[in-house]
Amino acid sequence: MLASGLLLVALLACLTVMALLSVWRQRKIWGKLPPGPTPLPFLGNYLQLNTEQMYNSLMKVAQGVAFSNGERAKQLRRFSITTLRDFGVGKRGIEERIQEEAGFLIEAFRATRGALVDPTFFLSQAFCNVISTVAFGDRFHYENKELLSLLGMMKGSLEFTATSAGQEKKNPNTEFYMKNLVLTTLNLFFAGTETVSTTLRYGFLLLMKHPDVEAKVHEEIDRVIGKNRQPKFEDRAKMPYTEAVIHEIQRFGDMIPMGLARRVTKDTKFRDFFLPKGTEVFPMLGSVLRDPKFFSNPRDFNPQHFLDEKGQFKKSDAFVPFSIGKRYCFGEGLARMELFLFLTTILQNFRFQSPQSPEDIDVSPKHVGFATIPRNYTMSFLPR
Repeated sequence: MLASGLLLVALLACLTVMALLSVWRQRKIWGKLPPGPTPLPFLGNYLQLNTEQMYNSLMKVAQGVAFSNGERAKQLRRFSITTLRDFGVGKRGIEERIQEEAGFLIEAFRATRGALVDPTFFLSQAFCNVISTVAFGDRFHYENKELLSLLGMMKGSLEFTATSAGQEKKNPNTEFYMKNLVLTTLNLFFAGTETVSTTLRYGFLLLMKHPDVEAKVHEEIDRVIGKNRQPKFEDRAKMPYTEAVIHEIQRFGDMIPMGLARRVTKDTKFRDFFLPKGTEVFPMLGSVLRDPKFFSNPRDFNPQHFLDEKGQFKKSDAFVPFSIGKRYCFGEGLARMELFLFLTTILQNFRFQSPQSPEDIDVSPKHVGFATIPRNYTMSFLPR
């Protein structure tokens, strides 16, 4: 009895000392940290976060290859970029693969014969096949059970998790072992499938909400490309309105509003604040994409955000859906090519129809956490 009492007293004393040390460390740098609510010892601000609305929650608090850091991040990022280039990403070869897959997607939509369908898995299959041809040199049939199972798992995990890939057995510090190779490949599949296909799925919904925008894209496609040849990536230089629409879909959709978690690698002074080494930070990309200083009506879907007074495409420094800096998304070039070629090929062949009238279509997101998920919907692909 006495022993258990002494153990309890020792445990309470230990916890008290740890709490006091935690408070002392916080107070030591208190006036130098960015403003925010007072954190609790050990728990920090966890209890103040709403995990169902993580982005909005962190905005209120105000402040593999994807989540790895340090030397691992450098090695895996360099490896991934080099390998993707070797496999044709950014070159003519990958454009031909995307065009081929767009053709398969058109046939799949045509086979629906105008019936109402949920486009989710059609788009996921198409984008997954592009990555599959890069990673494995082959594609899946759209009815393939393994593909459907893989897509189901990726769709279910779009809260998106990723860790960090070869066989440098002589290097004791190598990051190229089987686990990292597999997880890096999984990162590529996830980022190259779900984020881009979800962007386009959100785009379909927005175009049905704004049929006038869809009509203008149809007009530009007919004028620049016509109906007798497949779109090419080089066509976008002559299609400022379509380019503006794609950018606005990405800005409005805001797929990864919180960016990916990063860690401060050394004590850093940011403006007048102090960020200790090891501090985990989130680049809140959504706050930039919806900044009224850069976009006149940030809560509205409006391609004019990316057009000048002459109707020419206008770049914006606040367009950061792929993040910025040394850790920007290295799949940006592939994603841009996919979005343009898939959207123009689909709209060259079809017009969209919703079972709802435009004014009744809800384009607010279903979930906003580490990723933005649009609402489920059905639509018809009507031949033009």
